[in-house]
Amino acid sequence: MRIDLLMNKLCLVKTRSIAKKACDNNAVRVNGKIAKASLEIKPNDLIEYDLFGYKTEISITKLPEGNVSKKDAPEYYEILKREMVIA
Repeated sequence: MRIDLLMNKLCLVKTRSIAKKACDNNAVRVNGKIAKASLEIKPNDLIEYDLFGYKTEISITKLPEGNVSKKDAPEYYEILKREMVIA
């Protein structure tokens, strides 16, 4: 599954276009490397992103098969670190 689609389905961003713009602006990294929006994600990948004033690091536990409700989204990832970015 593409990183931009995954971030949208897991409610990490509000829209897929926000996820794509974040990737285009080098704000998303997968396994330590800058990610393009089309990067395919697999279980156990580490995703880091700098959005909305926070630096967040998550680990993907499993990939969703279809749409995911907001309350079920945390079943698919584990938050490893989340810290406020001070500008």
